[in-house]
Amino acid sequence: MPRLLSFVAARLEAILIGNSGAAIQGAPVTTDDFDWLIRDTESNLKKLERVAILLGGQVTCPNFPLSSMLQIRTDDLQLDFMVYAPGMGKFESVRSRSMRIKVGSHFLRVADLGDIIRGKKAAGRLKDLAVMPILEETRREKKKVK
Repeated sequence: MPRLLSFVAARLEAILIGNSGAAIQGAPVTTDDFDWLIRDTESNLKKLERVAILLGGQVTCPNFPLSSMLQIRTDDLQLDFMVYAPGMGKFESVRSRSMRIKVGSHFLRVADLGDIIRGKKAAGRLKDLAVMPILEETRREKKKVK
């Protein structure tokens, strides 16, 4: 089963954020993982477990108690899931500004580039601040095209 179909099959409520979310919008950035903001409900967390099974992995909390980030790893894939992303607001708010982008024959919900930028600024890590000029330039270019 293609990986995106695991999200579809499980009906996971998730929004792609981070560099992968920026890259799919045209930002020339790379990353070695995929960051997701997920709705914080018991049923959605069960859906996350289903995604892990479909991908042949398991859900872990690798940085507990320092972080509540959940993670699914396989031999060649790392997916990080957060129920809260600093600087971005609540899931419902991020979702209201997000867009649906077609990937193959399915749609993927991706955070607005402004939310991704605010999230990286709030995280304040060197690796996040280093890509800030690239993300800001991508956002300016996208506004010119509209």
